[in-house]
Order: sequence, then structure tokens, then C-alpha cells
Amino acid sequence: MDITSQTRALGLIGHPVSHSKSPEMMNAALRSLQQPYVYLAHDVAPSVLEEVVRGFRYTMRGWNVTIPHKVAIIPFLDELDHYAQEIGAVNTVVVREGTCVGYNTDGIGYVRSLQEEVELELSQARVLIVGAGGAARAVGYALAQVGVKEISIANRTLAKAKALADHLSRFTMTQAVPLDQCRKQVENATLIVNTTSVGMFPHVDEMPISSSWISAEQIMSDLIYHPQETLLLQEAKKRGAFIHTGLGMLVHQAAVAFELWTGQQAPISLMRQILKQSLKK
Repeated sequence: MDITSQTRALGLIGHPVSHSKSPEMMNAALRSLQQPYVYLAHDVAPSVLEEVVRGFRYTMRGWNVTIPHKVAIIPFLDELDHYAQEIGAVNTVVVREGTCVGYNTDGIGYVRSLQEEVELELSQARVLIVGAGGAARAVGYALAQVGVKEISIANRTLAKAKALADHLSRFTMTQAVPLDQCRKQVENATLIVNTTSVGMFPHVDEMPISSSWISAEQIMSDLIYHPQETLLLQEAKKRGAFIHTGLGMLVHQAAVAFELWTGQQAPISLMRQILKQSLKK
């Protein structure tokens, strides 16, 4: 697609962003549907975040938000959708006539990828979430909204696990447990979700929980997508568990953002293909 005077801007802000694969994936998706946008990555230091948002509201159709700005950007936006309000973080901004609206597509993207890749009756699922940060909050809220039976939160800092469990208790049964004492919750879970960065490149020899606690009847899900199969997933697979990688969530959360900006259904298969190719480079 040629860039003309009618081409509008989309993008990503974070600090740093040079590692991001989103530009390759998003621009391929935009070209495939002949959408008049170009998607660029912007390295935005925290000290200039407010100024960047002030300028982007007049020059951009929207943008994605990554670390460290997902929470810090909220005071500079005009509105939040209910997911962003509940999660307390924004990963997508849509600009409508100068009004900046913040969304969080992480949880929705996770559930979509789970439903696409895994045979699981969510209403009967007992979920263990490992971690209690922003990703855990997004995934936990999305799973609670689709009606899972129970959610346990395991985290090194018990106070953070309790805070998240209390927040989700409005929607489903919850409990909190220290990470080093969660064997029972792991063994009882239908679905185990690692939302921490333990096992992410370059620390690929690490696992947040013992794989010996996982059995063949379970689903082991890891939000990490680099490597595509973490050591935890590899070991869970050896024990007969069904594994669910973070690649699908990355694609689907981006697809929801794409749909918010363009009003068009995102080309999921193409986006997944481009992302896999870019991760091999």
C-alpha cells in the first residue's frame, strides 16, 4: 500500500520498544485489508509521556501502550472502557475527534486465544493464576467475566495475591496462596496460567512452579511468547498436559485493537503467520 496524504498513523509507545514485533504484524494486517494506516513504534521516555499523548490526540487514530506506560498513561486520557477501569491499566488508545479513550484488550485477547485453541468448558474450570501483576489482573478479570468456577492466585508476595483475589471475588470464588505453598492448588486446577516473566528469554532455564505438580488431565498456559514454548510448557507436555502458548494471546489482543481502530475484522491467520516469522529472526 502506498503512503499518501490520506494515510493516517497508528503505533506503539513504550520504553524501550526496539524489540517489538508489533509493527511487522500490524502493517501486514493493514496492507492485507487495504486500510489507510501505517503502524510505527515510538520509544517514549516516562518524562515526556504527557506531552506525547497531548500531541498524538491530534495526529493519530490510536496506539498501543506497553511497559512502562500502561498505568501511567491513564491520567492523560479522557475516558476508559470498563475493562481498563477494572484492570487499572491501558494497552490500547482510540482517538475519536480529539477524545482519547483507553482500552485493555489483554484479557479479552487471552480468552479468545484460549477458546480458539483449547477444548475447555470454562464454566466448570478451576483456574490457578501464577503471578499477581497487571497481566494476572487482566487475565483474571476476563476469566471471571466468562464465568469460570474458581480462581486461585499464587504469588511470591501474598498481599498482592490477596488484593487480586479480593478484587475478583465479586464475580467468582477466589483464594490467595503463597507461591511456594501452592502445590495443592496446582494439582486441583483445570487450567494453570503463568502470568509472570519467569522463563522468558534470555532466562529460559527457569520455571515459576515445579512441573512435577502438573498432571496429564490439566491445561498449562503460559503468557510468554519468547520462547514460544517455555521450559514450563515443555515439561508440562512431557507429563501429558495440554499446553497453550502466549503467541495466541499476543495475536488476539492485537486483533481486538485492530478492530477498534479500523472497524474491520482482523486477519488472525495472517497476523499469527507474520508474528511466528518475525520471532524466528
